[in-house]
Amino acid sequence: MVGIWGLIAVLFSQNESVTVTGQLVGIAVILAWVFVTSFIVWLIIKAVMGIRVSEEEEYEGVDIGECGLEAYPEFTGSKGSGL
Repeated sequence: MVGIWGLIAVLFSQNESVTVTGQLVGIAVILAWVFVTSFIVWLIIKAVMGIRVSEEEEYEGVDIGECGLEAYPEFTGSKGSGL
């Protein structure tokens, strides 16, 4: 957002050589670049290590899978079911 504001703010300070269309094209190019690059990075992360945890870890709680203990045992039952 700050970069987009910077592109728009140039219109207020450099009136003679900068056009609104040019700045909007710049914003569109930046948004397209960020989207495509992020999409590729997410695909690589998904292929290498996965994005989601397993259904079993989801049920038990990620705290057990990551740390080996429950974060808030006083609020859950023995299996993390909330009962």
